[in-house]
Amino acid sequence: MKNMISDKIKVIAFDGDDTLWINEPYYQECEKIFCGLLKDYFPVPEVSAELLKTEIQNIELYGYGAKGFMLSMIETAIRISNNTIPGNVIEQIIKLGKQLIEMPIELIDEIEPVLRKLKASYKIILATKGDLLDQQRKLKKSGLTDLFDHIEIMSDKKEADYTELLKRLNIPPECFLMVGNSLKSDILPVLKIGGQAIYIPFHTTWKHEQSSNNPSEGDYIELEKISEIIKCIIKE
Repeated sequence: MKNMISDKIKVIAFDGDDTLWINEPYYQECEKIFCGLLKDYFPVPEVSAELLKTEIQNIELYGYGAKGFMLSMIETAIRISNNTIPGNVIEQIIKLGKQLIEMPIELIDEIEPVLRKLKASYKIILATKGDLLDQQRKLKKSGLTDLFDHIEIMSDKKEADYTELLKRLNIPPECFLMVGNSLKSDILPVLKIGGQAIYIPFHTTWKHEQSSNNPSEGDYIELEKISEIIKCIIKE
């Protein structure tokens, strides 16, 4: 893998969930409780598998985010219970979804000083995927809003989405660097359109975001933590 980023980079974009702030562990805890509510109908692993199937089927309808997740939990509960799920259990699922929406924001270690240092030399963008209200709420709670020159909340992160973003901001791909925790959403699409990427794995990743198609060695930088970005970008 590369050790340094090209001198051509002018714009650095950061993913939000599990790159700037913790997200997936809250979803996993919510799913664990949900599976417990349905254990009388299916074993926990099967409930989990059914929920994932429902989520993937619903992405085109609901997009990504807590509200879509809550609706997918309700739909899954109705289906696997063969329409016999009690109303009070549905009520508990809705409560779980609301708790997920209102989850606290816990920043990844050292993210704020890293953004401040990079902002002195680069244009800094937030390029995150999900429900508009959900992501706006997280960003406001994070206290990081003023550190970004541009905020982009995307419905998806495919090649066409990044191409449209760069076109709208008049950024050549070779001048664009994406930083994120998902190979599928943050790394592969950006490399394919000619941009550069830094991959910072998070300790847990939603199964739908896991990719079996890894970039070739040398195409991107992989770091253990966000603070390591400074050494491979800023020449001191």
